[in-house]
Amino acid sequence: MSTGNIEETAGRESMSILSADKLRKSYGDKVLLDSVSFGMDEGDRIGLIGVNGAGKSTLLKLVAGMEWAESGTVTVGGSVNVQYLPQEPVFDQTATVLDQVFYGDAPVMRALRQYEEMLEVSLQWPLTGEQQARLLRLQSQLEAMDGWQLEHEAKGILTRLGVTDFQATVGALSGGQRKRIALARALIQPSDLLILDEPTNHIDNETVLWLETFLQKRKGALFMVTHDRYFLDRVVNRIFELDRGRLYQYPGNYQAFLEGKLAREAQERASEEKRQNFLRNEIEWIKRGPKARGTKQKARTDRYYDVLEQTPVAESGVLEWSGGASRLGNTVIELEHVTKAYGERVLIRDFSYLVKRRDRIGIVGPNGSGKSTLLKLLAGIETPDRGSVVMGATAKIGYFSQEHEEMNGSQRVLEYIREVAHYVETADGQSISAAQMLERFLFPGSAQWTPISKLSGGEKRRLALLRMLMSAPNVLLLDELTNDLDIPTLSVLESYLDDFPGAVIVVSHDRYFLDRVVENVFAFEGEGVISRFLGNFSDYSTQSAAASTAHSPPRELRASGQREPDIKERGVEERGAPAQKRTPLKLTFREQKEYEEIEDRIAEAEQSRREIAEQMERAGGDYGRVQALFAEQQAVEARLNELLERWTYLSERVEEIEQNRSTR
Repeated sequence: MSTGNIEETAGRESMSILSADKLRKSYGDKVLLDSVSFGMDEGDRIGLIGVNGAGKSTLLKLVAGMEWAESGTVTVGGSVNVQYLPQEPVFDQTATVLDQVFYGDAPVMRALRQYEEMLEVSLQWPLTGEQQARLLRLQSQLEAMDGWQLEHEAKGILTRLGVTDFQATVGALSGGQRKRIALARALIQPSDLLILDEPTNHIDNETVLWLETFLQKRKGALFMVTHDRYFLDRVVNRIFELDRGRLYQYPGNYQAFLEGKLAREAQERASEEKRQNFLRNEIEWIKRGPKARGTKQKARTDRYYDVLEQTPVAESGVLEWSGGASRLGNTVIELEHVTKAYGERVLIRDFSYLVKRRDRIGIVGPNGSGKSTLLKLLAGIETPDRGSVVMGATAKIGYFSQEHEEMNGSQRVLEYIREVAHYVETADGQSISAAQMLERFLFPGSAQWTPISKLSGGEKRRLALLRMLMSAPNVLLLDELTNDLDIPTLSVLESYLDDFPGAVIVVSHDRYFLDRVVENVFAFEGEGVISRFLGNFSDYSTQSAAASTAHSPPRELRASGQREPDIKERGVEERGAPAQKRTPLKLTFREQKEYEEIEDRIAEAEQSRREIAEQMERAGGDYGRVQALFAEQQAVEARLNELLERWTYLSERVEEIEQNRSTR
């Protein structure tokens, strides 16, 4: 089978360092690589993309020599040194940070490890004469091999990655810290080909910017998997796309890839249309029963069967989701003077904010600053030390945790989703089964009875996301959602969030995702201070940079400890009048009766809308009947909108009355 390669323009003068020829790799019935071939030159910086489970990490391991293909070969130049950063690095748990960074058999690395060991010994007790002589020999060796520069760079890289205790035992560190140590080790080791699997996970935005600059300046080839689209745009000069076993190659960065992919898919559609046209014409000729005795007639018949047996390129799986959400009143979540600390470390200090129905908030800040803690307070998972968090009566939280959810590995994919719902109603009134939703989330029928233990890490996260969305939440709290989701999933999730009718609050290091989704940024600035900025992440970065240059605070909407007044309150304040609001003591008899019945009336209207849609499908080509049903559908839609507006108003009145009673 063809690899579908799109050839890069000729004229590259770099030396070839690696070639892969007709690689094939499968797991069970799933083919990850099907006759994949490519070459790599010393100046290549390649980004590998594809859906989770497509085989990206497997291809990196094959190139790194960590796994072997069922057939095909990977040929690496004799003098080419390869360094590989896996997604899940393995360490000697008893070793120190520097032991792990100065890893390997290179003479300079051995000398650095021994030198650091002798220094550690000297801090505990005086060195013997023999030990002092050995230390001097090591110093001379490092001087000759330029080891001091390497040591300086290693400690500088560790510091930039947030690791400052160089003698700490690796086993005592968090998973994120261990991943950053592994990244430092990969960056500091001399290599002609650097292979990185998700290097931007577990590092904050400032560190990602530093890593971009480091890799741009670095000499040697780069082959990496990342879901950070800005990172791809700024670092790579080639894109590989892995799709259903085929490898497609594109020159340029991520933006150029998007243009090239559109052109490729258009070309494939045109080719398939020509194939179908040819078959239609030829089948008519075959039906007329020509005698296939002549050479030309036989050749034509053979060509027909050859084309008939060709397998068209399947369209890429497209993740679609138009799910509905539970109805939401204006009051969502209110934080009043919230403070949260762990021991003497204050993460959140006197913070107040009223979450509104259509809020789109991105939370940023250094690792460990308290971003996840704020989400857990909003979700009701943790409680503040001081202050209060009040949940609106109609708020239904969908919380996507940074920690991977524990899943029963023996459970089937479909069974896992059906635990939440067998059917879900979408925003346009359709009723879709759990199996159909799995199809939309790139789990075809053949994969739905797969045990969860067989899924990749990214596929498990995609499955967990679907499970959460099928519960129809109206407030989404997403903690580092972008770490494990692939680019196709992220793109469609962004489109879904555009139309999501509730509040969205996200913690993410993905700058592209933040720019696409959020309209306000909460920035953790240390000492428990949270500042709020209007705009997306790029707007926030510009404001922060300008403020740093001017040595003055950046433009804020509202600082920590201050609640932004809503539009009505602000208007009253500007006129200088006191902001007074009359709260009703109770609903009228008619309003109470309407409130008790309105949920049933909404359900009836939604059922009518579904029935009309089914009748329209059955009407087929009966134009008059379709027109009449369409008019009826419009009337039901108008009635449903009126009911929803009225339900929202009554729900807010009930909330105000309850709050008034609780404060009396």
